[in-house]
Amino acid sequence: MKMAAENGSPNNHKLERKETKCNVFISQEKTNQPVIFNPDFFVERLRHEHPQAFTELVLSNITRMIDLPGDEFAQLTGDSEPRVPSSSGFLRSFNFLKRKDKGVVFGAPLTEEGIAQIYQLIEYLNKNLHVEGLFRVPGHSLRQAALREMLNTGAEIDLETGDFHPNDAATLLKAYLGELPEPLLTHRHYHAHLKIGELTRFDDKGNKTNVPDKERQIEAFQLLFMLLPPANRSLLKLLLDLLHSTARNQHSNKMSAINLAKMFAPHIIWPKNVMASDLQGDIEKLNNGIAFLIRHSQKLFKAPPYIKEYARLYFTGSKALQLNDDLTLCSGAKEGPVTAVTVASPSPSITTVTSDTQSYTESALRELYQQVSSMPESAKKKKLIRQIEKQTPSADSRAPFSRRHWRSRSWGGIIKKKVFGSQMLAEKENGRPQNHPPSCSADGQD
Repeated sequence: MKMAAENGSPNNHKLERKETKCNVFISQEKTNQPVIFNPDFFVERLRHEHPQAFTELVLSNITRMIDLPGDEFAQLTGDSEPRVPSSSGFLRSFNFLKRKDKGVVFGAPLTEEGIAQIYQLIEYLNKNLHVEGLFRVPGHSLRQAALREMLNTGAEIDLETGDFHPNDAATLLKAYLGELPEPLLTHRHYHAHLKIGELTRFDDKGNKTNVPDKERQIEAFQLLFMLLPPANRSLLKLLLDLLHSTARNQHSNKMSAINLAKMFAPHIIWPKNVMASDLQGDIEKLNNGIAFLIRHSQKLFKAPPYIKEYARLYFTGSKALQLNDDLTLCSGAKEGPVTAVTVASPSPSITTVTSDTQSYTESALRELYQQVSSMPESAKKKKLIRQIEKQTPSADSRAPFSRRHWRSRSWGGIIKKKVFGSQMLAEKENGRPQNHPPSCSADGQD
């Protein structure tokens, strides 16, 4: 003990380590206590301290990427009950009888306690990824029954004793997911998953192609997963990490990402109590979507760069905001003015004192116009272009939108509310254009 004290504190030893995966910085306080830097720290802080601002920020960017009609948007936000495919009453009653023996884990709502129990299966399976047909070959019914009972009672199980086979654990994991009262990916997100799967690239003429736009799909899933309940998000990450590792070992277990997706899609994304015939032509889309999640699981639980920057500015502000390729952030002049962020308000109020705000607004409108122009030809595109042209600062006459449009939750409504909202209100009140930069929730570049 004495020698340890003479050689220095444990903190000094930590600082001397050369091999570490954590980025650290020394705080500016007098103490030399090392601080672990979490790149999503401000994002999580925004989520917990200002959930309304967090949700609005994420939703505005999701609707920028996928077209959700009013009813589907209301389902995503929880303002209306999810409308998903359903099956006959017979199937529902059959499943009710099958699951009447609910315990702490199986058949119970998703909880941290349940995840802790199921993690024992996930941890065991991670050590047995070489087993051929993992998740496809069923386990032994009697061993599964015994293991299920132990998990349901909250027991800590030593799966390394050889009493159980990896196929027993794999089958029980699927059963647990299938018996959740709601799919792991939730009914509210069902339509959003289908729309994200339809994101494809555009050709030089702005026409939609059949080539999937993987980058935009990853970004959209990153945003969507940020809206999941914490327990769902935690278990989903554990599950996708397991399936990603399983697919990487397909040379021995013969289970590719698409094979695994076919095994798990019915348990984690299909609406409850439905049969394949109820989903009509969506089964292939759902399978391909789950396979995509498995292949790209290591990227899906990170906040997009512009969300991180926005959250950081929400709490800290900045002396010089810089443009980001992923999002046109609010900014003033490159030097001089100080940007202040008002934390107390539900939506951050970022004000910059600068003489260049008018030119910045015009630049942002031009970029937004270019993005809308690249969309496929449609009535919505024409409407958006007309609305943007009306708001061009150089226009001689302007017709402010009605309050009905300001409150719209459609894709166009989000753009108007976030980009032009404060400017329209100021014009309406004062009768003349105001030099305010667009809101920080403005649409980013795809």
